[in-house]
Amino acid sequence: MGVAENIVVGSHVWVPDPELVWIDGQVLSIKGKEAEIQLSDGNKVGSSLSKLHPKDEDAPPNGVDDMTKLAYLHEPGVLYNLKNRYDINEIYTYTGNILIAINPFKNIEDLYDVNVMKRYKGAAVGDLSPHVFAIAEAAYRAMINEEKNNSILVSGESGAGKTETTKMIMQYLAFLGGHNASEGRTVEKQVLESNPVLEAFGNAKTVKNSNSSRFGKFVEIQFDKHGRISGAAIRTYLLERSRVCQISDPERNYHCFYLLCASPPEDKEKYKLGDPKSFHYLNQSNCYELVGINAAQEYLSTKRAMEVVGINQEEQEAIFRVIAAILHLGNINFAKSEEETDSSVLENEESKLHLQITAELLMCDPSALEDALCKRVMITPEEVIKRSLDPLGATVSRDGLAKTLYSRLFDWLVQKINVSIGQDPESKCLIGVLDIYGFESFKNNR
Repeated sequence: MGVAENIVVGSHVWVPDPELVWIDGQVLSIKGKEAEIQLSDGNKVGSSLSKLHPKDEDAPPNGVDDMTKLAYLHEPGVLYNLKNRYDINEIYTYTGNILIAINPFKNIEDLYDVNVMKRYKGAAVGDLSPHVFAIAEAAYRAMINEEKNNSILVSGESGAGKTETTKMIMQYLAFLGGHNASEGRTVEKQVLESNPVLEAFGNAKTVKNSNSSRFGKFVEIQFDKHGRISGAAIRTYLLERSRVCQISDPERNYHCFYLLCASPPEDKEKYKLGDPKSFHYLNQSNCYELVGINAAQEYLSTKRAMEVVGINQEEQEAIFRVIAAILHLGNINFAKSEEETDSSVLENEESKLHLQITAELLMCDPSALEDALCKRVMITPEEVIKRSLDPLGATVSRDGLAKTLYSRLFDWLVQKINVSIGQDPESKCLIGVLDIYGFESFKNNR
């Protein structure tokens, strides 16, 4: 609600607008609870006094760095302050000890380099311009000085920049609590390299964001008595399993599928892969590539990151076998059986070939796999009953298997990374970083 009692003829106000959300103007007249306003664009409108908000005419044109300094902390005041700062490439703004970050959707030079880290080291929140490093610094200093655990919550809608913000927090904590460069594969290096691995298997392009985390993540970074990183643990939750089998244009499936399809010829031959357009789980959308991203190079970079976090070549091959098997699994189609009512068979020779390849990649018996897809097992106290599925039921079974395989693989990856990094039982304190898509709602996340 507006502050009607403070609004008089001549007052500068914010008025609701269907396109701009809010537009500024000046009150020309007031009759009862209605006002006539001369807008800054030259138009005149009428509005209820209760919908108006007073405008601070003395607010700096470039905004304020801490919105507790605003004369009016209402919606239009906040939004226009953020806009004014955004227009001059100031993407960070405080509201007390809360940092608001706006995704610039472009690279801003020298915003995160080591010289910036050095400036924020030891500085209190408010001493320097608002920055994600200041928040990480405050959490680290409170942990060291007060010997208590801290957590940083990173939340926002899809495309807001949560993934990048989380990485910058971890990068700064690694800068503060890191070891010498000559000390080899250190804990902080493994923690940082876990990011590209989890992104490859847990991130995807959405309508708003080319690298959207489709899972929640809590990273617990442990420190020893000297303030150096000594261990870490990653917990993930709410992986969007439905994306494995169903995507809409112009979104994409998880990055790893496209990376594997862009792998070197010998790998593509090993996993019987080709153009991503040939796979049902990928061709439901017309988007196969990301602007500025070389999938072949990203595949090799991901493999190198996997090595750093302790996933060896044999394990990598097993991981990619499962990824390839899921793609082939999606190309297995079913038709009605002519011999048995309400039952299904493989639709054609192509489906039989994809079933054979899937079985080879999963190292299982093709007949057993076909039986598992086309039949449902019901266990009663007396016996085990196999019931045939119609083509729709078999397709649902196929997609259910694909989602389960991917979910189990993702959980295994996280567990493997945790085992490799290791936890420090003698850790004195920790900082938790929670990356959560707090404002999104999935109708189907099963």
